[in-house]
Amino acid sequence: MRGYDVIESPGVPIKAWTRGVPIEDAALKQLKNVASLPFIHKHVAVMPDVHWGMGATVGSVIPTLKAIIPAAVGVDIGCGMMAVRTSIRAEHLPDDLSGIRSAIEAAVPHGRTDNGGRNDKGAWAVEPPASAATRWAELKPGYDAVVDRHPKAGHPRGFGHLGTLGTGNHFIELCLDEAGDVWVMLHSGSRGVGNRFGTYFIERAKYEARRWHLNLPDQDLAYFPEGTEGFIDYVRAVSWAQKYARANREVMMEQVLGVLKAIWPDLTTTQEAVNCHHNYVSKEKHFGQDVYLTRKGAVSAKDGELGIIPGSMGAKSFIVRGKGNADSFCTCSHGAGRAMSRTEAKRRFTVEDHVRATQGVECRKDAEVIDETPMAYKDIDAVIAAQADLIEVVHTLRQVVCVKG
Repeated sequence: MRGYDVIESPGVPIKAWTRGVPIEDAALKQLKNVASLPFIHKHVAVMPDVHWGMGATVGSVIPTLKAIIPAAVGVDIGCGMMAVRTSIRAEHLPDDLSGIRSAIEAAVPHGRTDNGGRNDKGAWAVEPPASAATRWAELKPGYDAVVDRHPKAGHPRGFGHLGTLGTGNHFIELCLDEAGDVWVMLHSGSRGVGNRFGTYFIERAKYEARRWHLNLPDQDLAYFPEGTEGFIDYVRAVSWAQKYARANREVMMEQVLGVLKAIWPDLTTTQEAVNCHHNYVSKEKHFGQDVYLTRKGAVSAKDGELGIIPGSMGAKSFIVRGKGNADSFCTCSHGAGRAMSRTEAKRRFTVEDHVRATQGVECRKDAEVIDETPMAYKDIDAVIAAQADLIEVVHTLRQVVCVKG
């Protein structure tokens, strides 16, 4: 029996791996708007963590022919996950993990920014570490190539944000797997510079759509046709931001492992490591044609490929292996998916609720993180069950330390 349901739309079909998890009406409307576009290839695939998102539905896979929709990729270009298994065991951890959390928070800038100004708490207050400088030296020519053509797309903290966490649902965690091994897992993207690129080119696409009087179901679905100046420049920018996001996660991982090596000098890591995007576009071949595949809150799950599906702050997370399901465009979900808005979570839950939900996890337990409390997310077990024909679970991880921005 196939693992998806087909949702009818004005355009191509929508194949949804959502059995046992709800789709809100606003997200369904967004999906149908996307499916109605004339350049969608075959169908739109929907993951079980689906929910309404800015520009396009989070948890959707959008194959396009000779066009890219910048707002479908979004502004957190290249956002994704990285996980590494270490030689530390559960029995090596101290009873009180607050010191480790504090040391990680000191090693990796995190928190709210002021859009790149002097009081940017999310940037390096001093010179970034050598690993960030090395990567920035490799990245800077590509950045300059974009900004030379589009000065308004520039951001003052390209270097200063490299190796920093950010805010929202971004996190750094220590987790235990089913065998008691300690993993480092983190979630972040292309930070301020990627946000600026995304915002700038989304507005450029909307401007072009107005200029050409395109009839769109939603202005956020404005697109660049292949071969146009906007398309060429956007592909250059989005490709660069995806490289930056991957490098950002690598620098943070090195910083966290440095904290742990100060405690356990003999620490080693295994070859079982994952670094995957879940907000990005790539050129791939599906159903016999080359397409631009946008994964908006979704992870590549080619046959044998490892990926990460995190739960919320107090829930389990999963290292998974893809099954290469063609109908999903070889994709799986990127997490549990929000069950409600941040505003609704803050209205509905108290600090006491959050403390109970995160019992046993060394993390922030204050009013500023209520919007990230586990109850604001879908049931991760239901999300995993709904995509049994997309992935197999390799490791189940339980958080013991969580650092939030």
